Amino acid sequence: MEYHNMKETRKFLESIGQPGGDLYSLPTSEKRFEDGGQYRFEVPGIQGPGPMKALLEQLDEYGIRIHRVTQTKGIMFLTDDEIKQMVEYAKKWDVQLILACGPRATTDTSASVKTEEGQRMGYRLRGQEQIVRGIEEIKRGASLGVRGFLIYDEGLLYALNEARKVGYIPSDCHFKISAHSGHGNACSAHVLETLGADSINPIRDIQIQMLASMRAAIDIPIDLHTENPKSSGGFIRHYEVPEFIRVAAPVYLKTGGSVAANHSYDTTEKEAKQRAKQILLVKRMIDTYYPEAIASSK
Repeated sequence: MEYHNMKETRKFLESIGQPGGDLYSLPTSEKRFEDGGQYRFEVPGIQGPGPMKALLEQLDEYGIRIHRVTQTKGIMFLTDDEIKQMVEYAKKWDVQLILACGPRATTDTSASVKTEEGQRMGYRLRGQEQIVRGIEEIKRGASLGVRGFLIYDEGLLYALNEARKVGYIPSDCHFKISAHSGHGNACSAHVLETLGADSINPIRDIQIQMLASMRAAIDIPIDLHTENPKSSGGFIRHYEVPEFIRVAAPVYLKTGGSVAANHSYDTTEKEAKQRAKQILLVKRMIDTYYPEAIASSK
């Protein structure tokens, strides 16, 4: 039996435009990408041009297209020539390229993030100098033709969005929020959207009723892990993908992570081809259990 004050709390949340709780009714999302699609494929953990080319060539052999390739290690670990090559591959295969902001808690000099308690800070930035360095990462990437960026810190997101507004960085920059920021509820997603996020990757084990609530609160795409490396649980969610799409559209289906040993893992060209196979497996799930789902054409 629900307590009276909890009912009042739910009413309050609804009065400020937020869901009153997780949506166990699992309503079908009517929201879409701009081209009318419900879902797109994303392959994360592609850290350089060699694996990127191997991935895209293998997908050509399968006759499957993806929409986004994401590098997670950081722009500062790539040479200018490597970045330019990845930009060229993105143009050739018509995919969005996302490069990650390199400065993060795990590359800082702080000892805290290495501890059992401190690791809960995620990849967030310590000190304003790290914000400066983060902005420098995005400026460098943008100068080489990159327009999509993976962000780990809410403060950096705020600063980058302000920079985008005034033209300090290109106005068409796209900011994707990482699962390593640790967000998993509708209110948090709403805050990120207001701060300028263009897509949000919630925590990897978010449940479908939670996703339904999040979708009700925001309009931007939600990026969802269909599978995970052992370092983040190793769970495979392929059978849930049709419901991901129905309930949370528009969604990016992040696929291929089970091939990696951990986040920011240096995927080899051979392993990039294995990630392509994972796309094929997830596509089969969609075609079998939600054949009417609409994939983006772009």
